[in-house]
Formats: sequence, C-alpha cells, structure tokens
Amino acid sequence: MNSNYEKRVIKSELSANKYNHTTPEKFSDRYTPIRESPSWQMRYGLLQSPNSSIKVLNTKRPIKVDETPEPRDESIAYECLLHNELLNAGIKDMKEQRTNNDSAKKAQPLLTSRRNLFKYKLRDDDNLVSTDLKSSPYSLSPVGVTSQILLKSPKKSFRKISKNPFKILDAPDLQDDFYLNLVDWSSTNLLSVGLGTCVYLWSADTSQVTRLCDLSSSDMERQEKVTSVSWSERGNHVAVGCESGVVQVWDVTANKQINTLTGHTNRVGALAWNGDILMSGSRDRSILQRDIRTPCKVPDRKLEAHKQEVCGLKWSPDNQNLASGGNDNKLFVWNLHSAQPCQTYHEHTAAVKAIAWSPHHYGLLASGGGTADRKIRFWNTLTGQPMQMVDTGSQVCNLAWSKHAPELVSTHGYSQNQVLVWKYPSLMQVAKLSGHNQRVLYLATSPDGNSIVTGAGDETLRFWSVFAKARPKKSKSALNLFASVR
Repeated sequence: MNSNYEKRVIKSELSANKYNHTTPEKFSDRYTPIRESPSWQMRYGLLQSPNSSIKVLNTKRPIKVDETPEPRDESIAYECLLHNELLNAGIKDMKEQRTNNDSAKKAQPLLTSRRNLFKYKLRDDDNLVSTDLKSSPYSLSPVGVTSQILLKSPKKSFRKISKNPFKILDAPDLQDDFYLNLVDWSSTNLLSVGLGTCVYLWSADTSQVTRLCDLSSSDMERQEKVTSVSWSERGNHVAVGCESGVVQVWDVTANKQINTLTGHTNRVGALAWNGDILMSGSRDRSILQRDIRTPCKVPDRKLEAHKQEVCGLKWSPDNQNLASGGNDNKLFVWNLHSAQPCQTYHEHTAAVKAIAWSPHHYGLLASGGGTADRKIRFWNTLTGQPMQMVDTGSQVCNLAWSKHAPELVSTHGYSQNQVLVWKYPSLMQVAKLSGHNQRVLYLATSPDGNSIVTGAGDETLRFWSVFAKARPKKSKSALNLFASVR
C-alpha cells in the first residue's frame, strides 16, 4: 500500500512540473559539505615558504613579494602558539620575524622522528617530555607553560622605515670615484660637499647653499679637484683634501682659510679629526698626523704600513685608536703614539674603504670590502679576533652606526646600488632602500642621528630617515624633587 501511495505522489508531481515547466527540486537525507580549498594566508595570516618568489593570496591575481602585507605581531604569536600546542615546538620567545625568510625559519617547528601525535600519555624516558607536563594541576590556562611564557614575552613593535628619500638635491660634478670622501655632516647641521674644484655648504636648518672655496681661483699652477672633506668635532673647522696632496683647513665662522698642510705627494682621499689633530691618508700610501694650531710643515707623525692608496680613516669613540683601510685589502688599527699598527686584519679580499666604530660596544669595529669581497666583517679590537661576517652581494662603500640603537647602515655599489639597514648582532636586514641608479659612494649621518645623506655617481644627494629617534630622558617631577630635598 505504501508503494502505491508513493507512486501516486510521484505521478502527481511529474504532471505538475509538466504544466509549470519548472525543474523539480531534489531532496536528500544526506548532507555533503562543500570542500573548497581554504585561503589560509587570508584567514590565519600564515607565512609562505621562504623559497617562493611569488605569493598567491587570490587565484585570480598573483601578488608579488613586495606587495604582500608584512605579518603582524599577533599573527606571528598565533602561529608560534599553534606550533607549541600541536607540534610541541617549544618556542618561548617571539623573535623579530620581519622578513619572510627569517620568520619562516624561526617559526618552523622542530622536526623529530617521533611526535607522539596519537599517544594519550608520554613516557618519562621519551625525548619529547617538555615543561608543559610540569604545569600546575590547578592552572586555569588552556595552554601549556611554554605557550604562557611565549604570550608573556614583550612584543617588539617594528618601526616603519620609509623607502623614499624625504629630500633630493642635485650635486653636479660629484665625482664617481670609490676612493674619495666628498660628503660630511657637521655637528652644527651643515653639510659640506666637494663638487669638482669647489666645496659647497648646505644648511639643513635654512636650506641655504653657500660656496666655501674654489681651488681653481687659488694661486696654483693647475686647477685641481677636491678629493675629501671632513668636519672637526666642534663643527667650526672643515678640512679639504686636494688632488695635489695639500690639505686646507677653513674656518667656517670667519669664512677664511686658516692653515695649509703639506707633506703628501699625491691626492688626499681620507681625513679624520681628533680634537685639533688631523689625520690624512693619501694615494702615496702614507698617513700623516698634524696639529692645525701649529703652521709647521713637518708632520708630527708619519704612519707607513699600507702598500697602496689609503681610502678609509676613522677614530674610535674614545679617540684612542685609529682604524685605516687601504686598496691593499688591509685593515690596520693604530694607537695614539705607535709608529706601527698594533693590529692587522687581512681577511678582506678587496679594498677597505668602509670603516665604522660602534658607539654601543667598546672595541667593536666594522669594515666592508669592495667589489671582489662584498662582505661586512666585525672585529673585536680588544682581543684582535674576528667576530661576525655577512655577505651583502655587492660592493660595500660606506658604513655608519646608529647613535641610539645597535643598528648599522651600509651603502653599496656594484651591482645593486642600494642602502641597507642592519640589526646587530643578529645581522637581520631591517630595510632595503633603492633610488640611486649608480654607486652609492658617499654617506654622512645627521647630528641628531636620525637621518642620513647619501651621494652617488648619478650626481644626486638623497636624504633618508632610517634610524630610530632618541628616547627622551625621564625627568623627575617637582613633587619628587621636593620629596628628595626633605
């Protein structure tokens, strides 16, 4: 009877559909879910594999690496939390994971042969026994001890570094020579630039440009170019190295030349101040020490150890040691009174022009090699031992440390012509700035330590905000001062 009833019902439905011309609806007692491939990157913010050059967040349009948003702290913390609870990764601290390669490596779970995913209890002799089993039975937290430590770790907020310069100045006749140093920034916020045979001053406060000197108008037999400029620590004197080997010292306040230092037989490409003492390095392979207060023609000290042109000179922050680099691939460290270098480093395989002393770690020296080397090396000058090394992939032209944080900026030439900001000691690349279309040969830091200026063979000066600003010092309130008096 039931079968006959069902036949009549079906027959009536078919006849109704015949006149209504509608498709009959299909009913079923089974539920089949829609199995779509979820977009994990959009829903959970997981990271792509470090080997992929193109990230696809949507099947309709591929997005390149530079266009993808950077992972936020909460997404990185969530991923580390999942690794701890599901894969027993044991991550206790959320490291700085800004770049995709580093973040993928640091967030990768520990791969072991036995994960015990299907065991209800771990044996005591198992290698995977973690501190999560030692948690208190009265704890109300749904996660283990390792994850609790992870969530309590301080979240480091990354500052945003603009990839565009905030100011660009034309610098005609800026020489494209790796061995010269033609840009320097004074403590009084004046920028000195050697352009051809002239030295120009640019005020960062008023944006006013003045010409300090012109070597072509001096009483010399031939016109010579400026090969180096360097400001004194007080910012009232600027030294100008010439192609003939002469060093002129100018008083910016009085706008006149106060001294002429001779002794070199070839161009002076490197200068370094130590109070009233001026060190000059030349293509004649010598380093001369002179006191600008005395007009004597004989140098106070002559340092001869380099076999080729001296292209880098830097005093340590305490003004006790001098580092010199040359085209002979050597890096020397001298003290105030020695005639021979007290330390010699010969690991570089190209010219050493980029030299920078760390203001945060006593005795830490960084140096960079030329095209055949492309490496930034760090040295402990207290023990004379090499420390760390990073291969930049291009010619290292300049190095400068941040005054406020353990960070380092480097400028490069062949073949990428970029500006890189590094974190020390992790040597993680914080930012990569591009804009110059030729070698970034010149670098100077602003007196407040927040900005840098770079010069290149494309005859432009570009100003960048790369370093973090100094934190204001906390001052005691008036109430605390009165309380301390009482």
